[in-house]
Amino acid sequence: MKNLRYLIYSTLAISAFSFCANADNHTLITNANIFDGQSDTLIEGKSVLITDDKITKIAANITAPEGATVINANGRTLTPGLIAVHEHLIGQMPFGDIFNEDTRYSAYVATQTANTYLMNGFTTVRDVAGNTFSLKKAIDRGYITGPRIFPSGAMISQTSGHSDHRHHSDGSALLDSGTWDPMVRNGDMVVIDGVPEMLKAVREQLRMGASQIKIAVGGGTGSYADPLDVVEFTPAEIQAATQAASDWGTYVLAHVYNSDGIRRAIDNGVKVIEHANLIDKDTFLYMKKKDIWLSPQVIVFTFIPKGYTEDQANKHRQAYAGIDNMFKMAKEIGFKNIAFGSDIITDPATLARINEEFKFRAKWFEPYEIMQQATSNSAKLLSLSGKRSPYPAKLGSIEEGAYADILLIDGNPLKDIEVMTKPKENFDLIMKGGEVFKNTL
Repeated sequence: MKNLRYLIYSTLAISAFSFCANADNHTLITNANIFDGQSDTLIEGKSVLITDDKITKIAANITAPEGATVINANGRTLTPGLIAVHEHLIGQMPFGDIFNEDTRYSAYVATQTANTYLMNGFTTVRDVAGNTFSLKKAIDRGYITGPRIFPSGAMISQTSGHSDHRHHSDGSALLDSGTWDPMVRNGDMVVIDGVPEMLKAVREQLRMGASQIKIAVGGGTGSYADPLDVVEFTPAEIQAATQAASDWGTYVLAHVYNSDGIRRAIDNGVKVIEHANLIDKDTFLYMKKKDIWLSPQVIVFTFIPKGYTEDQANKHRQAYAGIDNMFKMAKEIGFKNIAFGSDIITDPATLARINEEFKFRAKWFEPYEIMQQATSNSAKLLSLSGKRSPYPAKLGSIEEGAYADILLIDGNPLKDIEVMTKPKENFDLIMKGGEVFKNTL
């Protein structure tokens, strides 16, 4: 009899626990003016119901479910969480630390970097060069705070390309002397040549969990050996990358500034162009015709990174000089496939200013266009990952069924985009997947 009572009590306790574990968690945000990620005006006087990690209802009046947390927006602007698609979560430290510290130090610093993004309102980022696979897991599993991460894994370049940081005094690749570069040794960069090596490099990133692949098809400001005008990788090498990615249902993005490199990338299957500062009009029209995405940045070119040589600094200035022409052409030809990002690397203090990207873009775009770029546009770009997307629900929009990635902003960014540049003062609520990470209301 005693054993029977114990069995009954145990069964009831388990059932009660299961009920509690399966019970929905509700949050109701009332009295909000909504920027849904796509419109050019606010939708005024709405309430948003969040159930667990998703938005489940949007209406003028919603009755709060029993036990729900109710947050009164008091007329604040409710927007989707921000998305940045050209970021580097590994390596936000001085060059000396990147080259001299061990992987654990880099990982510890990356936890601060991840938190900085989230506290600046970025609930999703695409990392485009770095071994962020474990960082992503730690965030997704709740060990540390940070944004959703779409990892590319190592950036893949050729010998003498954007991932090759050897100096002239270093050993020759022809002698198979290896590399001192910790970014290569630690899986943040890959230097390869030829189709077989390209296939292996791409497949290795996919094995680790890459949601997309990044290759360098032109010179870079931060690398030593490649001017901005050069074209990197042969058509066969690029085709190998895009075919291997396509076989896994995802895509390849290409770092490249010049028009020749952009055309070679597109002609061989690349779907997204990073930077493109030195593009010409005919190539821009070609991108529009082919429905290619542009992932540009401004803030990173407004300063010379610490540790740059004079040659690197000159390349940086050259890239900055091309931005005005690039964006003016985009407006002239009606190019809309423009995403949002910063490309900030090696400087934690500058990363904290990431939201100034909103202000810099205001020279060429209306506030609603910039907000679209930082939400729904970037989400559309991320959707190119298809089944390799680590997050299956909709991002970058306020609609039923989308992830509850939400900001409440004190101010109207569609009238004054500079309210976005002060997240500490103006972002009163930061929510990711229904979980509140900041609430000053």
